[in-house]
Amino acid sequence: MDLAPIARVAISDTIYVRLVEEILTGRLPAGEPLPSERELSLTLQVNRHAVREALKRLQQSGLIRISHGGKTRVLDWRESAGLDALTGLAVAGAIPTRQIIGDVAVMRRTIAADAARLCARNATAEQRAAISAAATHYPVAGSLEEVGEADLAFWIAVIDGSGNIAYRLALNTLVNAYDQMGRDAIYALGAAEFADRSAHIGLAAAIAAADQDTAYRLADDLLSRFVEACQHSEEGA
Repeated sequence: MDLAPIARVAISDTIYVRLVEEILTGRLPAGEPLPSERELSLTLQVNRHAVREALKRLQQSGLIRISHGGKTRVLDWRESAGLDALTGLAVAGAIPTRQIIGDVAVMRRTIAADAARLCARNATAEQRAAISAAATHYPVAGSLEEVGEADLAFWIAVIDGSGNIAYRLALNTLVNAYDQMGRDAIYALGAAEFADRSAHIGLAAAIAAADQDTAYRLADDLLSRFVEACQHSEEGA
């Protein structure tokens, strides 16, 4: 492994990002042992404590397996990593950012449409009122940032109303991934979805009426706009 020394005062986050890039690009292949903490600290010119903290994070991310008394080995991220690897994949260039955004858009549609169905069934009266209010106060016009933020607030209310904790945590991960990849580009791609106030109002009405099938259909239709925009963007790249 040929790693250049870290030029500035290093912290564990910097080491973590460097090693994530090495793993996700395949420069550190799955199954291969990592250098020892001592070797890494010498190569990167950092202290061993910082290296140890970075390795712990890599293990938590599912990218390595630390064997005390044995070799620390690289894992196959496709089999062991979680959604938090999305940002690392984009930064490392292991998968084109456009593809990642498109794949996330498909996952977002799947989760959010089902969340809308569950919300129509499970939401409390207070949660339905909050969703209706989010739709009513949705901006008639505004910058892409303003409508994008309104869209996010709306979907947070819907997913919270679904009662599915896993969906809520997945949303947090997807939002963080989009933040890291640049929200401006996301807002531009999603303009046809974010700017449609009437579609949000219609979906909120279906949820308020506890109409599960209509809520699912309207959510799927609305979120498909972003998916289609991503597909067109990839085709034009």
